Amino acid sequence: MLPGDGELRASLRKLQREGYGVALICDRRPSALAVADVGIGLLGRSPGTPWAAHFLCGPDLAGACRLLDAVEAARTTSRRSARISSVGSAAALLLAAAGPGFGSSARAAMAVHAAMAFAMADGAWAAMTLARRPDPVPEQRTPWHAWPAEAVLSSLDSSASGLAREEAARRRAAGEEERGEPASPGFGRILLEELDNPLTPALAAGAGISAVLGSAVDAALIAAVLGVNASMSGVQRLGVDRALRRLVDLSAVRTRVRRPDADTPVPVSGDELVPGDVIALTAGDAVPADCRLLAAEDLEVDESSLTGESQLVAKSPAPSTAGAVADRYSMLYQGTVVAVGEGIAVVVATGDRTEIGRTTRLAPEQRRPGGVQTHLRRLTDVTLPLSLGAGVVLMVAQLLRGRTLGQALGPAVALTVGAVPEGLPFVATAAQLATARRLSARGALVRDPTTIEPLGRVDVLCFDKTGTLTEGRLRLRQVSDGVTARPLDDLTPRTREVVAAALRANPDHNGGRLPHPTDRAIMRGAEQLEMAPTEGVGEWERVDELPFEPSRGYHAVLGQAPEGQLLSVKGAPEILLDRCSRWTTDDGTADFDDAARAAVHEEVDRLARTGYRVLAVAERPASDRADLTESRIRDLRFVGLLGIADPIRPTAADAVVRLSAAGAQVIVITGDHPSTAEAVAAELGVLDGRVATGAELDEIADDRLAEEIAGIAVFARMSPEQKARVVRALRGAGRVVAVTGDGANDVPAIRLADVGIALGERATPAAREAADVVVTDNRIETIADAIAESRAMWRSTRNALAVLLGGNLGEVAFTVGAGLLSGRSPLNVRQLLLVNLLTDMLPAIALAIRSPEGATQEELLQEGPERSLGAVLGRDIAVRAATTAAAAQTAWLLARPLGTRGQTDTTGLVALVGTQLAQTVAAGGRDPLVVGAGLVSLAVLAFVVQTPGVSHFFGCRPLAPHGWAVALGTAVAFALVAAVLTRRLGVQNIADRSPGRHSDDSHTAAQAATNGV
Repeated sequence: MLPGDGELRASLRKLQREGYGVALICDRRPSALAVADVGIGLLGRSPGTPWAAHFLCGPDLAGACRLLDAVEAARTTSRRSARISSVGSAAALLLAAAGPGFGSSARAAMAVHAAMAFAMADGAWAAMTLARRPDPVPEQRTPWHAWPAEAVLSSLDSSASGLAREEAARRRAAGEEERGEPASPGFGRILLEELDNPLTPALAAGAGISAVLGSAVDAALIAAVLGVNASMSGVQRLGVDRALRRLVDLSAVRTRVRRPDADTPVPVSGDELVPGDVIALTAGDAVPADCRLLAAEDLEVDESSLTGESQLVAKSPAPSTAGAVADRYSMLYQGTVVAVGEGIAVVVATGDRTEIGRTTRLAPEQRRPGGVQTHLRRLTDVTLPLSLGAGVVLMVAQLLRGRTLGQALGPAVALTVGAVPEGLPFVATAAQLATARRLSARGALVRDPTTIEPLGRVDVLCFDKTGTLTEGRLRLRQVSDGVTARPLDDLTPRTREVVAAALRANPDHNGGRLPHPTDRAIMRGAEQLEMAPTEGVGEWERVDELPFEPSRGYHAVLGQAPEGQLLSVKGAPEILLDRCSRWTTDDGTADFDDAARAAVHEEVDRLARTGYRVLAVAERPASDRADLTESRIRDLRFVGLLGIADPIRPTAADAVVRLSAAGAQVIVITGDHPSTAEAVAAELGVLDGRVATGAELDEIADDRLAEEIAGIAVFARMSPEQKARVVRALRGAGRVVAVTGDGANDVPAIRLADVGIALGERATPAAREAADVVVTDNRIETIADAIAESRAMWRSTRNALAVLLGGNLGEVAFTVGAGLLSGRSPLNVRQLLLVNLLTDMLPAIALAIRSPEGATQEELLQEGPERSLGAVLGRDIAVRAATTAAAAQTAWLLARPLGTRGQTDTTGLVALVGTQLAQTVAAGGRDPLVVGAGLVSLAVLAFVVQTPGVSHFFGCRPLAPHGWAVALGTAVAFALVAAVLTRRLGVQNIADRSPGRHSDDSHTAAQAATNGV
């Protein structure tokens, strides 16, 4: 019963008092709609119009869903607009104060209007992006699985012979129009996303002020730096998207569809299907859409990609009343694979309306600010105020010396703009781009370079079992005589007899591929043992066989041996053991009495609990009858048991050990049976907690889930929703989570994780689309390599940031110090930008993109953001800032009595650049890219300084040999001082550390010293 109007108003006000912003969606109750913070009225559901609502939407809730989807986009756009407005107001104030009173209002209005136009354009772009999103997909409520096949065809207006081509084309066009075009980011959108950082508004405002003050070249230089940054990142993202699209296209499903005018099924692409199409499926086919079975013959389907269960599922066209997807035997679902048999089915859902589509939408993609972003934001929060403060100090000093506000504002703005580290976002982007390129060469395709940073911080890896930790293919692993099991590589003559009998009971494949995976596992095991069906019985020839059927539970073969006919049977123990009257013991053949039967059942249970699929094998001599019927499967002699399992990947155990040593907890999370999952975890050595099932998880409240998860190592029988809930709880506890999977059932967890990883060529298109990283070489160890490479990025980024930020702060200190001593700024805006271009672009980027040398993968796995970007980075910045400023100031003071004012300032400029380049080369060691970048920058500096026209353009003066000697001598001397200080501080840092600290906090300075700082 719905609450009354007064009760609803009281509930709304209670939520508002608790601090919630409340939205109400309804078709009437005007007083309650007026109370809500946001009232959304639905038209057409009841008489009248809910005029009290703030918004009016259609009756189908699609408009209301779109409105709620817009909340986050509106919040982000509002924050960005506020930042743009603040920058515009500050620029207006400066422009109004600069210059004569006449025209000050016009100059201020120009800045305000420019900011307003930019904010409006940004908001319009966000609105258009939101409008391009497809409408929400309604839930499928039609119980196709419970309807008779004839009713399904009637409801879909189809027939057993399928749809006519014209009708299929009409339905396909109607479906595309209804869904609309999905919103895919173009290059322009990517550029805007890359430019959305705290430095962009400040640099844009500075460029605008410089342009108004007559420095259009300065503005162009700033715009060029920002454009290169965004363009390079955008090109990388588009390239990765194209590569992923090629992967998806290559895995496109082909199927055969029935047409009334065609005698045989017509081959089509799976994405061309529409509801009502009738398709034919056989063993090996991938199911291209959600379908209702119309006919089936011995049909078994591998649904592990959807449910996580590695057992095959028998299908039947009879109606099913099961509620769980995994139990609906009358349905076939997109992404599953036909393993055995064949069937005819009618398509009931495609695209987003399939079970995979709904699974994909369970969890939106979420991304938290990472270590690099967080530290860069902190650095930005420090450097921007310092730059502004330095400009204010210089402006005040100029005013105190009697200069006008306009005369004082120019150098201040020049210092502020030149001191902003415009290369700061680019360094991190370049480092991530370079790492992404290196990973792509090693089999890990990164969709977005920003994924590199959280990948390096991962401390929890949730692995799916089937096809990820395991090979995804069944293998014969254990052979038992009914009492004792032995591995395949250590069989006795008696246990070899079990395999030989099972091989005789295998279907006749006539040189082709056996359809059932258990049969293939037995054949591969026999091939490994170099065994033939004749082993132990002499010449043997197949006479007749009874094929396996789910209702029968076994496969039987009648063969001719030298001593007569031999009946060989393999199948489910619970069926076959009841048909046995004798068994083989060490002393020969004995009665299969109750004690023997109990012992074998205990062995079956033991093997099943350790994760094996168990088959029983039995034989007996048979009469000369050439036919084989079910009535002859009796009085068998029990031979033994086969333990078949999906084996651990050969490299998985080593990769898990490496990841655990790096501080990353490994959790197994699967839809498979608890005993199977537990056995896999034990074999990998990660069973350091208890095993929990999805049913147990549902009994734990959300507020206790994070605490309970800490003691769980294996999650079994998990649905997609439950996997996503585990990931959400881990993230809520502050963990950085990576989820690895290959099936559609993994998609919600992959999307919700900090890093989603689709593993191998077997990954479904849905998993690849949702993943941040696609491991293309099917190797578990590639994940460990990717994490190590991502952590290595921090080493390179730290050196680049130290040079960049230390150099910029050194520029500020030198400019302010020399300005206070001489009463004027020693460097103009062009010179400051020249310094940044020569030191922040090629050299700093060369440091950022290089791969750390002399470090093993194990050492790199011990890296962490705090270790590389915390106190050590602050120390390096301080050392380099102090030595850079001291070098420039010393050279400037030494040059004052030796030349003109212009030559003195140029000497300080050369010393400033030279010190930073020398520190860059020292940090890069013998890396040829770093050395080359330093030499190129030095050559450009010499060209600019010594070429008369160019030198005058930048405000420099050509230097005599003694000027170069002073500048370069001080630069080298102070660069050496910086290296010595950094190394000594690093040694002291090691001495101050306790040996028991976490790896992310240890050995920081030692790594810095060995890194060539």
